[in-house]
Amino acid sequence: MEEKKLDTSSIIGFVLIGAILIWVMYNNRPSEEEMKARKAQEEQVQKAKEKEEEEKLADYNTGKQNPADSTAMANYAKTLGAFGYSATLSSAKEGVTVLENDVAYFEISNKGGQIVEARLKEFNTYDSVPVYLIKDGNAAFNLALSTSDNRSLNTQDMYFEPSLSQDGKVLSMKLKASENQFLEYRYALKPGDYMVDFAVRSQGLNMLLNSSQPVRMNWKLRGIRHSKSITYENRYTRLTYQYRNGDKISKLSPGSDDDDIEENVTWISFRQHFFSSILVADKPFAKAELSSENLVEEESKEARWTKAYAVAADMPLSGGEINENMSWYFGPTDVKILSKYEGLNLDDSIPFGWGIFGWINKYIFTPLYNFLSSFLPYGVAIIVMTILVRLLLSPVTYKSYLSQAKMKVLRPEIAEVNEKYKDDAMKKQQETMKIYNKAGVSPLSGCIPALLQLPIFYALFMFFPTAFALRQKSFLWADDLSSYDTIAELPFKIPFYGDHVSLFPILASIAILIYMTMTTGQSMQMQQQPGMPNMKFIMYLSPLFMLIFFNNYASGLSLYYFVSNLITIFIMLAIKHFIIDEQKIHAKIQEQKKKPKKMNRFQRKMQEMMEEAQAQQKGKGK
Repeated sequence: MEEKKLDTSSIIGFVLIGAILIWVMYNNRPSEEEMKARKAQEEQVQKAKEKEEEEKLADYNTGKQNPADSTAMANYAKTLGAFGYSATLSSAKEGVTVLENDVAYFEISNKGGQIVEARLKEFNTYDSVPVYLIKDGNAAFNLALSTSDNRSLNTQDMYFEPSLSQDGKVLSMKLKASENQFLEYRYALKPGDYMVDFAVRSQGLNMLLNSSQPVRMNWKLRGIRHSKSITYENRYTRLTYQYRNGDKISKLSPGSDDDDIEENVTWISFRQHFFSSILVADKPFAKAELSSENLVEEESKEARWTKAYAVAADMPLSGGEINENMSWYFGPTDVKILSKYEGLNLDDSIPFGWGIFGWINKYIFTPLYNFLSSFLPYGVAIIVMTILVRLLLSPVTYKSYLSQAKMKVLRPEIAEVNEKYKDDAMKKQQETMKIYNKAGVSPLSGCIPALLQLPIFYALFMFFPTAFALRQKSFLWADDLSSYDTIAELPFKIPFYGDHVSLFPILASIAILIYMTMTTGQSMQMQQQPGMPNMKFIMYLSPLFMLIFFNNYASGLSLYYFVSNLITIFIMLAIKHFIIDEQKIHAKIQEQKKKPKKMNRFQRKMQEMMEEAQAQQKGKGK
């Protein structure tokens, strides 16, 4: 078999043929002028096609033309690129439009038609930076649209055309399929107002959108740090919402990740402690999916974000079009401002506390402090309010101290019973109750006044962290009564305490230690009885707890506790030395013992139970 080989002559021939072909192609290439002419012709044909399709859709929307079948409109939607056509418009490009008044500044981006910067002009953060609620991509607003050919579009990825009114207060952002077919976001801002009217509507999109699928609204925001202590700020940073047409207020967890699904939601508040971003719907969202993610693990000066919020809700189509009116609130979490929006109950987003505690805080302490601080320095207003509260509770303090004085008078008799029946706990309890009953003294009478004060104490505990009036107001060495005061920075961090020393918590701890020494000193004999707590341990634990826990709390709260305990100490000293006479109390008790004492039903039942238990104990002993 002959072997085929490629000789040298064949190789040279192929090379020459290739060179000739290249030379011919080079000499027959179109000139630069011919290439330009061809490109212009192609662009002209494309524009003619687009214009023809626009006219077809306009005729259809006005009823002049009825397509033979839905396929024609689906093909047309593809031709326009379902809003992708807007990218070819000269106005559809990168850029922002400013909308502002005397209190707020907003930047709205062409891309997505959404707010990309929200700044409050009258406020600064702890480090003198302007307060931003939206900045550096921390927020996103998006409508997810479903087209008639079952494609999904996200408005945050598309370009809107801005149009600002002459007075600069109304901004229209249009996402155009054509001049007559568009999706519009309309923003309106009034002078001196933190509320931005926000409307979403469409025109001529009834055949582009899938009428069987609602429009999905998504709003996300990461809370920007504003305060000196991020863990303290994050404790009062929380997602709150109103639902069931305004009948209910609910919240997601402030300390951990949480989510919820609720119906008929009227507003959603992304609260950032002293500032809030709130979305209000004119027509309640039929169903809203809410979530909150905690972004703070520990106290850090470098940490920037507090929580990541998200809400998703459906906007129904009416006749294939969108028509929703809403409002955005970007401003202080201040009851004086939020309560001005009548009928919305936005002030319920402030954590006043639950039940009666919140009522006392909202309707008594908040108005009282606002009144006092209107003509007094803010720290002095706290002291005056504390004095008023302690004077109001002074009768309760008197009752409590009177009960302690009576118990002190009965101490020798109680000690005698304890010694006599030291091996019989049941008998000792019975005899002790007899002494109390004859003397007309109840061991619980000292606890009841303290319980009556709990609503006041808890309401005040919630008042100081939420009082916007205290924010960045100084007093003595504290430069901000809404945050901790600092007299020394530590070169290291102590667990649960921090890396600084606050003076107001130290003063409050000393005052509460003195107060507890006075109130528990008369009851120390009870600590040896079985079942009774170690009073000395409690006496030293409470001030220590105050010292550690309040080191990162608002200095206004520590100031209140310091002044409150100081006033209580003086009131108790006045009661002891000028009001209560222990000899008279002793004489009165002795007189009370001589009178026949009839037991009430509860006392009689307790006596029977003790006697029955004692009998059973004796039976077991046999």
